[in-house]
Amino acid sequence: MPAIDTSRIMILATNGFEQSELEVPLKKLGEHGAAVHVVSLSKDPIRGWKKTDWGDAVEVDRLIDDVTVADYDAVVLPGGQINPDLLRVEEKVVSFIRAFARSGKPLAAICHAPWLLVEAGLLEGKKATSYHSIRTDVVNAGASWEDSETVVDGNLITARKPDDLDAFVRAVVDMVENGAETRAAA
Repeated sequence: MPAIDTSRIMILATNGFEQSELEVPLKKLGEHGAAVHVVSLSKDPIRGWKKTDWGDAVEVDRLIDDVTVADYDAVVLPGGQINPDLLRVEEKVVSFIRAFARSGKPLAAICHAPWLLVEAGLLEGKKATSYHSIRTDVVNAGASWEDSETVVDGNLITARKPDDLDAFVRAVVDMVENGAETRAAA
């Protein structure tokens, strides 16, 4: 596993992502030296959701159709209610997430983004957290839900909400630096 300053990290999102849950990891992981790419369904800029209304647009670096698991050392899935709901109906997104999880590399989901882990069938027998309103979905997918700012189980990192972003990003950095494949095998 590369050090964070030589790693490539994908943020997979579409319109309706929680503004801070994309922008904070993008900024902070970049400050650690990672090459961070926003990947989406189309090359058009994607627009965030900021509390009660549409937020700012973010440029898309690459299309999901043009990337492979081998291209990235970690994937970050921002939440918001709209973003993961739009992504989880896209089979190419769900297939990519499933394949990325099998690689053993860090896969991190915050807020409502664990819906993508549910859709990909990745939570059976795992410990996880999420925004409280999707707790039942996470539990029904077979996870043991914890009310913690971040939960790490194997190569999966989950977090509850924007207030947990510092711990969430710290967990991604730690896992990239220390090798997720080792944790996933444990």
